[in-house]
Amino acid sequence: MKKYLSLLLVLFSLSVTLGFSQQKPEMKVMNKALIIIDIQNDYFEKGRMPLVGAEAASLNARQILEKFRSDNLPVIHIQHLAERPNSTFFLPLTKGQEIHENVKPKANEKVIIKHYPNSFRETELLEYLKSKEITDLVICGMMTHMCVDATVRAAKDFGFNCTVIADACATRDLGINGETVKAAEVQKSFLAAFTGFYASVKTTKAYLEEK
Repeated sequence: MKKYLSLLLVLFSLSVTLGFSQQKPEMKVMNKALIIIDIQNDYFEKGRMPLVGAEAASLNARQILEKFRSDNLPVIHIQHLAERPNSTFFLPLTKGQEIHENVKPKANEKVIIKHYPNSFRETELLEYLKSKEITDLVICGMMTHMCVDATVRAAKDFGFNCTVIADACATRDLGINGETVKAAEVQKSFLAAFTGFYASVKTTKAYLEEK
């Protein structure tokens, strides 16, 4: 009987020792950042390229921005400056190229200047995100069909998990073969194209209500 009890004690001691020595599986940490694209004065009323719903979209973007600020998470503002000779908006040294007051950057927030629709092209964005070990991006801004679209697709190709805030984006009417495609249809079509692979698409309300 004593031998049996001793054996049980030895086995119990070994199991405890081995249990503590085993390494716990690593949990992948989700590092999140907000990217606000081109919410600049020229896209608003009296600007050189006003969009449909720019004001409402910027106010929703501000709600997302405030959430990231309160959570002390990284925020990157993307600002487009036109370089092409025939450019008509976002011209350097004009009021129109300035970031709109609704999402005005704070001194400690990163601002990246771009010259192409894709926010990663010839900018420091990718290197900056890597330096912060960012894995997940929340993206909003203007225009949905151009710079938001180009940036989201590039981000996915670089391996980031993307969430697009639908009602914090804005676009405009487009034309093809003499027909006008209304902004609302442009918006829905481009956002719908993200789902399933490139990004999760959510409203401001839905995103802010997540736990």
